[in-house]
Amino acid sequence: MAKILTGVLNGALVALTCAAATAAPTIADCDGAFATVLQAGAVPAAATAMDARAYWLDRQLIQWPGADSAGNVKLYYSATAQLRATPGQRVQGADGALLLSPSNAPAPAALAQRFKFIGKGPLLAVAPEDVARMPALLTGQLLLVREAPDGTVLDATTAQLPGALDDLYASAANTPDLGVTVGANNTGFRLWAPTAQNVAVCTYASGSSKASALTAMRRDDATGTWSAQLAGKHSGQYYQYLVDVVAPNAGLVRNLVTDPYSVSLTTDSKRSYIADLGAASLKPAGWDRTPIPKRVSAQPDMAIYELHVRDFSINDATVSAANRGKYAAFTETGSNGMRHLAALSKAGMTDIHLLPVYDIATVPEKGCVSPDIASLPGLTPDGLEQQAAVTAVKFTDCYNWGYDPYHYSAPEGSYATDAADGAKRIVEFRRMVQSLHQIGLRVGMDVVYNHTFSTGQDQRSVLDRVVPGYYHRLDAKGVIERSTCCDNTATENLMMAKLMIDSAELWAVQYKIDSFRFDLMGHQPRAAMEALQARVNRATGRHINLIGEGWNFGEVADGARFVQASQLSLNGSGIGTFSDRARDAMRGGGAADGSAQIASQQGWINGLVYDANAAAAPRTKQDLMDAADMVKVGLAGSLRGFTMQTRHGDSKRLENIAYGGTQPAGYASAPGETVNYVENHDNQTLFDINVFKLPIGTTTAERAQVQILGAAINAFSQGVPYFHAGFDILRSKSLDRNSFESGDWFNRLDWTYRDNYFGTGLPREEDNGKDYALMRPLLARAAEIRPTPQDIAWSRDAFRDLLAIRASSTLFRLRTAHDVEQRLRFYNTGAQQVPSVIVGRLDGAGYPGARFKAITYVINADKVAQQVAIKEEQGRRYRLHPVHLRAGAADRRIAAGAKYDTATGAFSVPARSAVVFVEE
Repeated sequence: MAKILTGVLNGALVALTCAAATAAPTIADCDGAFATVLQAGAVPAAATAMDARAYWLDRQLIQWPGADSAGNVKLYYSATAQLRATPGQRVQGADGALLLSPSNAPAPAALAQRFKFIGKGPLLAVAPEDVARMPALLTGQLLLVREAPDGTVLDATTAQLPGALDDLYASAANTPDLGVTVGANNTGFRLWAPTAQNVAVCTYASGSSKASALTAMRRDDATGTWSAQLAGKHSGQYYQYLVDVVAPNAGLVRNLVTDPYSVSLTTDSKRSYIADLGAASLKPAGWDRTPIPKRVSAQPDMAIYELHVRDFSINDATVSAANRGKYAAFTETGSNGMRHLAALSKAGMTDIHLLPVYDIATVPEKGCVSPDIASLPGLTPDGLEQQAAVTAVKFTDCYNWGYDPYHYSAPEGSYATDAADGAKRIVEFRRMVQSLHQIGLRVGMDVVYNHTFSTGQDQRSVLDRVVPGYYHRLDAKGVIERSTCCDNTATENLMMAKLMIDSAELWAVQYKIDSFRFDLMGHQPRAAMEALQARVNRATGRHINLIGEGWNFGEVADGARFVQASQLSLNGSGIGTFSDRARDAMRGGGAADGSAQIASQQGWINGLVYDANAAAAPRTKQDLMDAADMVKVGLAGSLRGFTMQTRHGDSKRLENIAYGGTQPAGYASAPGETVNYVENHDNQTLFDINVFKLPIGTTTAERAQVQILGAAINAFSQGVPYFHAGFDILRSKSLDRNSFESGDWFNRLDWTYRDNYFGTGLPREEDNGKDYALMRPLLARAAEIRPTPQDIAWSRDAFRDLLAIRASSTLFRLRTAHDVEQRLRFYNTGAQQVPSVIVGRLDGAGYPGARFKAITYVINADKVAQQVAIKEEQGRRYRLHPVHLRAGAADRRIAAGAKYDTATGAFSVPARSAVVFVEE
């Protein structure tokens, strides 16, 4: 009779059923606990619970860093995970052991390179005659033991698996049909689970019914995949796998788990959905005929608006109540939000980048709650009640950014009008893409392949419950690395890279996604990203634009494990990375500054030296010129080979100018490899950071002007301009530095242009509390700082003017580094410059799409008007750009006060303005 226990596996409370290890799965298992222990494992006493200090390099070689070379080393095995190794005693619970021999030769070069990060230690080899046994042995528990001459344990550890699995099952990378495949007369299932002892597939008629069938799956020894075929089409039904596998700390378990290749799911991702994504029933009307906007012939043509699906419409009363916060909101083309996006598209925006829309783990898809904060009594601009209401429901509310991946290739259910219906989210996602395409906007996705929400035997772990210890990057002790915030995946491993690439291909082909933004892309190998680029291009027959965060940190920093997809390592790839060079120079300080620096470190656009605030650190004119130089770096696309005169008077290539003390300012090899931004979803909005940095007496109109200065620098910079949704309407999050779970209240957008929501309470204490003393007095003065509707409308229209100017000429979108080097030059440089003014000239002679003979832009960050005489520009026939002169131009100061004097070459521009002069 089975004994029911209660236990905790990696933090998840589950029912553990002890049964015979050989018990075959029954259909009752399909409706049982998510994890059933078939045979509890013995914890090796010589090792910690997660100890894995050795590494399989391939199917034969094991390296054990730090191990003493003395003594015999054996590889013990147990199919039921009963091994126990206690120092001074003999190993217990073994089915047998293999004697390992020191390798007579060093590891092959390719293996040495892959595992260059591991410490020194003996290299051990499985005997040639035993190598054929490894696939079977890897399905059980393995323990590496160093023994004394009398056979007692001196040391013991497990070995990390990826090297062996990638060697044994290399051909699995070519498996085309992982997941579910609906054929004309059958439905196929295929799962990569090479360490599993048994796999079966459970099928269900609906997302909530009991299992209707249990089908055993057959193992393919060449690939390590398991497959099954069911007669007939089962589209619209659901499935899960039963995987019998040895899991660290749990023993031999039977995991009831969803498919890593799920294309859709039922509510809260409980079951995977069976679908043929090519079926007419899953396509909105006209889906196959709706053209993809052809506005981007090269990556610099892109202009991106980063948008969260729920933010877009949850606060928009012109969207029907049922569709607010949903994919379907994008189909209501008459709504305020869609009219706003259509206007951006008309002005020159090319792409909407959606924050994560794959299946995420932390938003309940049924029964989520949103507090009615507006109804709370006594709310004040600097009050605590607002954040308290958000925090009280943060685990059950309807909001999260979505950087908590659950299933990479299925649409998120909380954005569907019915999460229980696996078809709804597919169709509604496609309708969203279709609607955006119809107003001329391409659609990009923010993807987070660098980590998963959970691992181990947690209920919301998927990959690690199918192939324990494979998909995630481990440290020297075998503990999962978490430098990304969460459980880091290992895209250097063959099948994790395949999962990422297959997933991206699915989104590009089946949902017509035009571009991808990769979260923490520097944690992935350049080679994997280039393989992904080739695959999505080949699969779609068009170029899919790839950009991402190329930050260099964590266990992979500086190429410790592989050549990264990071800023410095991606040059020449054509893949874009976000540039922090001009961002920090414009804003002042760094993105993660705390209260000690945030107000004291002003930037080029918000008052450094020329408009110091009360808390400003002592700075000099030379500091302002240094900031101006770094803004010029951004305007030149952070290109390695671009040469400019610095404030010291010397001419340098950007790669020879220091940034942050340790990095080159110029790092890219082509303009399309640089993404320019001053604000995105992370950290404070620009409006909020300027609340800290601008003098408190700065008028609301001036605050709007500073905002547009940031937009202008982005728009005029070579490369890809990237804007956070709401940037153009002075978006505030009431000073929140990290609003990922701050709910709708702190993330609202107002498409009526009446409010930017500054001063709607102190933000969540978890991420902001240490700065409350600084925030509170500023929020208390919200009435002085909050923009008027007129300010918001002005900013909105000035932003669109900038988009139109950028779209008017390819000179703002130069294709190659050579083009930039030959056609862009900066004036007003060197030691005698006016440090608050940047002058850039773009030569259009003979350049396709230039429209103008030359363009000169003048950006004045100062709070007073400026005049700069440029000797080289004497005798020209400049006039203001046509956008500045049209009747509806937002910044009327430019048409009224900006001038060029041909006799002296002097350009005169208003305070805090960005002016474009053209010569035809």
